[in-house]
Amino acid sequence: MLKAGLVSISFRKLSPVEIVDLVKEAGLSGIEWGGDVHVPHGDLKAAQEVARITQEAGLVTAAYGSYYRLGEKDLCFSAVLDTAKTLGAPTIRVWGGVRPSSRVDSSYYQTLVADARQIAKLAEKENITIALEFHGGTITDTNESTVRFLTDVGVSNFKTYWQPAVDTQEGYRLSGLQQVRPYLSNIHAFHWEPHTLRRALAEGETEWSKYINVVKSLTGERWILLEFVRDDAPEAFLEDAKTLKRWLAL
Repeated sequence: MLKAGLVSISFRKLSPVEIVDLVKEAGLSGIEWGGDVHVPHGDLKAAQEVARITQEAGLVTAAYGSYYRLGEKDLCFSAVLDTAKTLGAPTIRVWGGVRPSSRVDSSYYQTLVADARQIAKLAEKENITIALEFHGGTITDTNESTVRFLTDVGVSNFKTYWQPAVDTQEGYRLSGLQQVRPYLSNIHAFHWEPHTLRRALAEGETEWSKYINVVKSLTGERWILLEFVRDDAPEAFLEDAKTLKRWLAL
């Protein structure tokens, strides 16, 4: 089952209340709350309040978008986990280190694997899934490095997000989505071309219909979460939300 929501960091300048109102107006079901502005790591008071307003609006917390990076010892995962628990988030999004895969040596790679297994074990005790950000400059910056890493971690509650990789062609993107199917968590949805020029989501319908068909073939519940709309404009988000709901027949 596919559900539609918003990544809160798309509107960092808006308050959580304003974001909740906007998502309700759009007719979407949930929010991935970000760990930088709206619900900072370890701020349990903020997490309690955001959980309350989300629930009272009839919405759900789709995930906690943390800024925890694997292998960085100055970051405290316990604060991230406690915040996700307070929010009621079923998934914590994390980042795959601070180096592109081409610059990851054996030692650093093993550090990433060990940390991934450790935080997944901690999250499993709370029935929470860990999912990697699918992003350049990290271990998930290629299809091959992502699959290899997920396979080597080998923990059932350690998964990955997916989004269209910038500066790649549709065929490469589709191949990557198909390769990560066994590990797929949620999807970040946006339409950029040719590089980071934001376009209306509807303009990417031909391409996105193929991605959605792949995801629809899978069992289980997943979120498709809108991110990075044109000009950071609420009006653009509302338009993209209509498009996404039509695609998902919501």
